[in-house]
Amino acid sequence: MIPRVAELPQPFLEERHRELARFVRTRLAEPLSAIDAEFAAGKLDESAAARAAVKALSGTRVLHEAVLGEARSLCVARAEVASISGFADTLLALQGLGSCPIRIAGTPAQRSRWLEPAAFGAKIAAFALTEAEAGSDARSLKTTARRDGDGYLLDGEKTLITNAGIADFYCLFARLADDERHVAFVVDADAPGLAVAERFSLLAPHPIGRIVLSGCRVAATQRLGAEGEGLALAFATLERFRASVGAAATGLASRALAEARRHVRARKQFGKLLADLQLTRSQIADAFVELELARLAVLRAAWLFDQEEQEESSAPRSVPGRGATVHGLAAAASSLAKLHATEAAFRIVDRALQLFGGRGVVVGSVVERLFREVRALRIYEGTSEIQRLILGRELLQGVLAGDGAADSG
Repeated sequence: MIPRVAELPQPFLEERHRELARFVRTRLAEPLSAIDAEFAAGKLDESAAARAAVKALSGTRVLHEAVLGEARSLCVARAEVASISGFADTLLALQGLGSCPIRIAGTPAQRSRWLEPAAFGAKIAAFALTEAEAGSDARSLKTTARRDGDGYLLDGEKTLITNAGIADFYCLFARLADDERHVAFVVDADAPGLAVAERFSLLAPHPIGRIVLSGCRVAATQRLGAEGEGLALAFATLERFRASVGAAATGLASRALAEARRHVRARKQFGKLLADLQLTRSQIADAFVELELARLAVLRAAWLFDQEEQEESSAPRSVPGRGATVHGLAAAASSLAKLHATEAAFRIVDRALQLFGGRGVVVGSVVERLFREVRALRIYEGTSEIQRLILGRELLQGVLAGDGAADSG
């Protein structure tokens, strides 16, 4: 049975969110843990394990909420799944992230063809933004889209793309060859001219690789939003999912704290339980404080997104621009949540491993796995350094300035 640490009441959650958390704990813990065990034992390769994880999530409210649901449900789902399996959390997150541009700017036909199948696990999604020279600096994309009759020809490379090689479609971002504006497309994985050129092995395994586009033709009907809206669409997607990265971090951290708590209550040193030592209690207390504050930060950001989406639900669908409401307080709160939660989670997992001593660094132990899994969260979907830049900007001249600067242009 997966150990748990008690949580303080969460004011931003409602009963439906608590029901979702209970569903994950009671219905998904066993199948997701079994997939991890088979993967670790070499009975499944990485691609097979990834497909098995998506299949286990298919048809559940958990996957549906991650793709089509509100921000709080997404965060609850990711926190609970991550506490069971960081590998499965990656697959859950990418179903939402990889299809979110369609949710934001897709036509009814696009939503029917790609978004709804992703919500039910019938298609696997990927988000193709990063390039070798365009990581944190997404404006430096080199992949081009050249108009060709009633469609476009795509040329370039995308790297560090999660689900490369198993995805059924990619939400892909490029720049127009003739006027440098950015544009987004949905590209089917079997499109002529698209190839998976390389698969990478990471610190914590998940399917990831490099794709190459060579004269890959896509129809104009596969463009998302208008020409020139590509980067705004990418940023809107990342900002909505950023808090959920913090949620995944709290899931990993809560599992680490629970494992450490169980260990110190059973392990003796110098004739005493580790739990009876003052230094141990201090370490456990510090971890709990950081975890609870991270949870609050994550759920506040998600609550803000939910409030704004409810207010804007009656407005015509459009791609949010920089400075629009959805990129205001909610986006700043989302950056804060990701920064604090991922940094705190790393410290919590590190403390847990330290409490295990030598056992904590044995390959295959739970805390060893968690230590590897938590590290990437401080990098992807905006590094900690980028989040500090965002928050600094908003504090000095944006929505957090508190002096009317944000309203003055």
